[in-house]
Amino acid sequence: MKFNTLVLAASATIALSSQVSAQELKFASFTPPFHTINSSVIEKLNTDLSAATDGKLTVRGYHGGELGAGPAEQYVRVLQGAADMSWGLPGYTSSQFGKTMIAELPGAIPEDMPGYEALWRAYDKYLSQEFPGTKPLALWTSEPNIFIMRNKLIRTPADLAGLKIRVAGTTAAEVAKALGATPVQMPASQIYNAMQTGLIDGVITGASTLTDFKLDEVADALTIGAPLGRLTFYTVLNRGVYDGLSKEEKAAVDAASGAGLSKSAEDAWMKTATEALEIAQNDKANTIIELTDAEKAAFAQAVSGVIQSYVKSVDGAATLDAMQGK
Repeated sequence: MKFNTLVLAASATIALSSQVSAQELKFASFTPPFHTINSSVIEKLNTDLSAATDGKLTVRGYHGGELGAGPAEQYVRVLQGAADMSWGLPGYTSSQFGKTMIAELPGAIPEDMPGYEALWRAYDKYLSQEFPGTKPLALWTSEPNIFIMRNKLIRTPADLAGLKIRVAGTTAAEVAKALGATPVQMPASQIYNAMQTGLIDGVITGASTLTDFKLDEVADALTIGAPLGRLTFYTVLNRGVYDGLSKEEKAAVDAASGAGLSKSAEDAWMKTATEALEIAQNDKANTIIELTDAEKAAFAQAVSGVIQSYVKSVDGAATLDAMQGK
């Protein structure tokens, strides 16, 4: 079934969902309760909405896929009314989020620029059509990606030749291919077993996964400093549910979402990543490679064509300019 058809087909369920769950909004999460998303988004939404509505509107998290397994199905789960809210990675359904994923490209967003600000700058004019049937509550990016490896040390692009590297979506897949690796797309929840069994040699992702997905238990080598881009994330609310709220409740949702909630998430991701890296660096079983400027330049040269080719493929030049504040 085509995605737009699914949006229409879910309309009846959406209407029913808005009637049933106006008081307690169901937030579906495919990760366990200790994941960074819980305190930075789910619990924050519950606290803010409850306070603003005198407890009339609350949020309850359903963790570990309790409302349905499958990280890639989070957006559809909201459309179908199985959940009122959820979070996910655009990379898991890359074809839906062609322009949104520009933010993941190496150098698309300077490392000193908050990713959530870039995404919201481009949202109204260029990204909103990629979120049909929902109201995005938060859009944010991860910390810069690194190489997290098992039994492989990465210092140059040549070290990646023939290796199987897990990626989250099409943009990271293009980066991996440009570096000579074989990209393998899979949800983050599958990385642990894939690394443990040798199905993949490593992963391009943020350091926060070392603790959020316990990759510190199966990885033994990290390479920091290569220009590998970052990940993007969303939290969305079923549009029918939002439309069914009272004026007071809509105002509360509006106030609790947007840039503020996005900053909460992005700041939390950065904090988790920093703490995870410190733990990894203090573990003598790990090899931590911090690239020199010359080594970084070699990676930058290898991936230099990825941005231009991807942006052209999604007609995204104006979107990239908007993200960068041009």
